[in-house]
Amino acid sequence: MDQTPLINTDESLLHRFLRYVEFDTQSDEDSGTSPSTAKQYHLATQLAYELRHLGAEVDYDKEHCYVYAVLPGEEPALGFIAHMDTSPAVSGADVKPRIIDAYDGSDPFLTTDAFPELQNHMGETLVATDGTTLLGADDKAGVAEIMHMVQFFYHHPELSHRKLCIAFTPDEEIGMGTAHFDRSRFPADEAYTVDGGKFGIVEYENFNAAQAKVKIRGTSVHPGSAKDIMVNASLVAMEFNALLPEKQRPEHTEGYEGFFMLDKISGTVEEASMTYIIRDHDHALFEEKKARISSIAEELNRRYGDDVCQVEVHDQYHNMLDVMKDHMHLIEQAFDAIRELGYEPQSFPIRGGTDGAMLTEAGLPCPNLCTGGYNFHSRYEYASLPEMERSAEVLIRLAKL
Repeated sequence: MDQTPLINTDESLLHRFLRYVEFDTQSDEDSGTSPSTAKQYHLATQLAYELRHLGAEVDYDKEHCYVYAVLPGEEPALGFIAHMDTSPAVSGADVKPRIIDAYDGSDPFLTTDAFPELQNHMGETLVATDGTTLLGADDKAGVAEIMHMVQFFYHHPELSHRKLCIAFTPDEEIGMGTAHFDRSRFPADEAYTVDGGKFGIVEYENFNAAQAKVKIRGTSVHPGSAKDIMVNASLVAMEFNALLPEKQRPEHTEGYEGFFMLDKISGTVEEASMTYIIRDHDHALFEEKKARISSIAEELNRRYGDDVCQVEVHDQYHNMLDVMKDHMHLIEQAFDAIRELGYEPQSFPIRGGTDGAMLTEAGLPCPNLCTGGYNFHSRYEYASLPEMERSAEVLIRLAKL
């Protein structure tokens, strides 16, 4: 009988991470399907397979590409969630990770001049890209760390731990990570997403987010006879953007400051369209920003005629702080786990959102934990191996609480 193990049940965190980044799981916001790309199934199927052989009870939603698993233990249950997809911003195909041993600042691609944060990683082992793709640490670092935790308890059945509920989701990068999340298949009343960056940071505040789609209808006539007749839709689009406050753009804001971001624009004389993302941590300021978009459309319609400018605004997610303020024990437990490793925890507002924001709003308190990854959504993405290892240790300590 063949005694070859079905999987390596004693795999290092580094090797596991390197395996996972080889899967191309890039999502696609324009596909209109769920999951948005079929290639996400490849990693999902692999993770379901590995979880089964590490002692977890697996429930694989093959219709929507969600992997749920339960590791039996003591109540109350605790959940851990990470997403499998990578950003559409940069290619995730044919990733060729580089291992930089004892980083010393001399790497020609990851320089301390361009990325001062690298000063804090001197002497560490880093995993980076070859410059042609992103790495996929967002969020395969989180996936690998959760799997490392499962492997730890597989090897230590003598250690008691909480009942652990695990979920790996698709399409987080296009804002659809919880579109088909089934709470009935995830029997935990509190959880953490493992989708952050620098070690030691626990996140429980994020932007309120909305998207605004602007459509402008122009009047196209021959330019030789255009006087008092032509309405150039592209110029009206430019005017629309000029009426938004310049200082409230992403490149001029930080911390709790919100912004309007022109994400897409296209146009001719006859028609133009723009897509904005609207962000603010403060709910009242968020509502003001949405109202401002609508009022600009009304002003342009007064100038150029009814229905020249049409706007659709819809909310995407909200600040999890509104719910998390009643579940701060999750933050304190994460802080304690970090302190036990000899580090001082920190918390900063997320200038973005996570699956956790939408899950929290839906009734599953879900702050965000660090992974040790940096420069997400870019060719300069890298991960610190020591920080990844510490992040995985935090998960183990939380599970043992």
